[in-house]
Amino acid sequence: MTNYVYIATSLDGFIASSDGGLDWLTEIPNPEQSDYGFAEFMRTIDALVMGRKTFETVLTFGDWLYNVPVFVLSKTLDRLPETVAEKAEIVNGDLRAVVDRLHARGYRNLYVDGGRVIQGFLEEDLIDEMIITRVPILLGDGIPLFGGLSKRLKFKLKKTEELNETLVKSYYTRAGE
Repeated sequence: MTNYVYIATSLDGFIASSDGGLDWLTEIPNPEQSDYGFAEFMRTIDALVMGRKTFETVLTFGDWLYNVPVFVLSKTLDRLPETVAEKAEIVNGDLRAVVDRLHARGYRNLYVDGGRVIQGFLEEDLIDEMIITRVPILLGDGIPLFGGLSKRLKFKLKKTEELNETLVKSYYTRAGE
């Protein structure tokens, strides 16, 4: 059972602009229209856990991006749009309990997405692996990938790849204490 983070961040550590914008990600030169390994990563995932704000952003993309069940962590949503009712489900409560419920339902490899959700999972020491792609841009302000933690969490670098002579993709696994 592995909980993964797979995300892009600016050089200064932001995953979105202050207004939640992701337009800076589409400015990356990508002449071959590569997904930079995202589809390959998704083949290893059983389900995705994302926050409400991330879910709302994904809905603006038009096409549904995921072929695995999506669980939306939210304290405020009471129902999802009909267009994704068969593809997504609202979950809430203690993060450990949410993970335990999903594991009990047979979902072993979870992709965790969304700033606050990732920070919450890290605070609860529920992230096993992180794949972080650094984009060579300084946003100056925005939504940070990481927040404060009550204790240190150690990760070990597995490998780093250069993509398209522009991006740096690093793979980390949770290091034992």
